[in-house]
Amino acid sequence: MDMIDLMPDVATDRYEISFRLAGQCSEVACVITREALEAQFWLPGDADQVRMLKAFADGRPRIVAVAERKIRLHPGKPVRLTTWDFEAGR
Repeated sequence: MDMIDLMPDVATDRYEISFRLAGQCSEVACVITREALEAQFWLPGDADQVRMLKAFADGRPRIVAVAERKIRLHPGKPVRLTTWDFEAGR
């Protein structure tokens, strides 16, 4: 799958970032929670939107890999990535 959003979107409440992945036949809406960015990608608790997007960009390969794994487990469904999805052995 390929990431198709040139610029992921930060929710107005800054609790998540949305992005889309495209496969051979479909697009899948995905989000990653702020909590996951804080726990797994060193996002400071008081970070603004710019810093959130930087943390997302820095963690993009891992974020996309985890999202793709969830897509394979639940084809055709939107993906919501939480801290739990990044735990060891997931």
